[in-house]
Parts: sequence; structure tokens; C-alpha cells
Amino acid sequence: MIQMTKAAVIGTGMMGPGIAATLAKGGLTVTLLSRSAAGAAEGVSKARAAAGPELAAQISGSTDMESVVAGVDLVIESAPEEMSFKQKLFEYLDRVAPLHAALCTNTSGLSITEIQSLCRHPERVLTTHFWNPPALMPLVEVVCGEATSMEVATAVRDLLMRCGKTAVMVKKDRPGQLGNRLQMAVFREALHIVQEGIADAADVDLAIKTGFGLRTPVYGSFEHMDMVGLDLVKAVLSNALTDLASGRETPQILLDKIAAGELGVKSGKGFYDWSERDAARVKALRDRFLAEFAGSEIAREAVE
Repeated sequence: MIQMTKAAVIGTGMMGPGIAATLAKGGLTVTLLSRSAAGAAEGVSKARAAAGPELAAQISGSTDMESVVAGVDLVIESAPEEMSFKQKLFEYLDRVAPLHAALCTNTSGLSITEIQSLCRHPERVLTTHFWNPPALMPLVEVVCGEATSMEVATAVRDLLMRCGKTAVMVKKDRPGQLGNRLQMAVFREALHIVQEGIADAADVDLAIKTGFGLRTPVYGSFEHMDMVGLDLVKAVLSNALTDLASGRETPQILLDKIAAGELGVKSGKGFYDWSERDAARVKALRDRFLAEFAGSEIAREAVE
């Protein structure tokens, strides 16, 4: 049994503080690592706010990566999504971390097999992909590389579940992992529907939010297929497949938006005109829903 009581989280940007808060809630002592003292202090402040005052003492910050990593049982890295950077970082972590320590990356898309390729002990290197915002979203994907030990992966998954997360095991290192493969399939069809003039973007979103998306927290795709009958699924699927998007290229409608400088909220316009919409309100509504869902009986039943 691999015991994990001390952790280091590398990165104090969008994801690191929330990951640190999650680990603290599971009883771990966590050190947030940053390149600067100011960055470490800011990350600790955010992590403590997310974890609550009763757990504040379990979270600290540092800029001394080597000494911190040398004394922990778990490292989770949440740094820039750049392959060569992560390869060099994990080669370094593999040298300085105790041999029993699990070394994890929060990458949402890079191959863990490639990331672990320069390590002397790749069996302890794996992905723990937290979904954003990490303090609120239940899901963490535990992704195994070709050399990852299943014992290590299982120990990390079990730890994350003790931290209150819904941890799923992804046995093969494939592009998009698990959740993003499903999400990108929906994105591709949504873009296709708008590109073909079948429906507008706003109506596509409404169909998702008030249709099948509404029941997904407690009613997954395979549960739905079994409930309605696989013969009916075959009949509907056989008809729909003739007209669904199936290309491997980025949809032209998305390329056209990017070429026009319409990048979404950051540029003021994407599929919506954000000069007429309140992005902060949309985000706040999302976070309030997630917080309410996390504390609900429905959420508890969904993972039982």
C-alpha cells in the first residue's frame, strides 16, 4: 500500500491552487511551488480560500523546488503545456523525488508516454487531469502511460477519491484522454450543425443545456442506451450516422472565426457577441451550479 501524506503542487496559475486545496481536503500537507515568492504567496492565498480556514495550516508555498520535492510522496505539476518543458521537468523530478513518490502531470492533452520517456523510473509517472475549476469540478482523469505502474495509478486514483474527487482510470494514452474525447465529439457535431445552417449556435447550446445535457449528471450514455434498449439505439444511430460530422480536419467555420479575429470572450466576439453578454455572470452561474451540485444528494448518488 502506497502511503501519501505530503504533496507538492507545481504551478500557481489557473489550476495549481485548486489542486492544492483538493489535496488538503484529503488530509495531505501541501506545498505550492512557484518561480517567485510573490507567485507562491498568491497561490497559497487562493488555495487557502478554496480549502477553507480550517485547512489553511496544511497549505504553504515555496520557491525551493529541489528541497520540497525531495521530501514528498506525491508531485502534481500544472505548468505550461509544452512537451519539451514537461519532459525536462519530469526528468528532473525523477532524479530528486524519493523513489516511492508518484509524479503526476495535469496535462489536458499531451502524451504521458512521451512525458515519461526521459525518466529513469517512468513507472511512477502518470497524468492526473483535473477539470477546471479544479476545486469545484468532481472529475479527475488518471491516465496511464505505456510504462506506468498500475499499482501506482490505482494508489493515486484511490487518494483522489479520498479527497472527494470522482477519479476515472484511463488505461490507454490516447489523444484527448477520456473526457475531452467525448467533449470534442460534441464540439465537432455542434460546429457542423451551425456550419450547415441546421441551427444557430444559441439554439445548439439550449438543446444541450435543456436536453440530454440536463440529465447527464445522473444518467450516462451507456445507462441511457441500456434503459431505452440497444435495438432502438441501433435504429436511431444507423439513421443519424449518415449525416453526422465525421471529418478529421478542423471545421471551416471555426477556422473562419479565428481568421477574422473572433476568438470569443478574449476578443469580445466569437459565436456570441460578448459586448452584449456578461461573461463574468456566465462564469459565476456555472460556479454556483457546480458548488450546489457538489453538495447535493444527486452528486453523491451519481458516483455510488
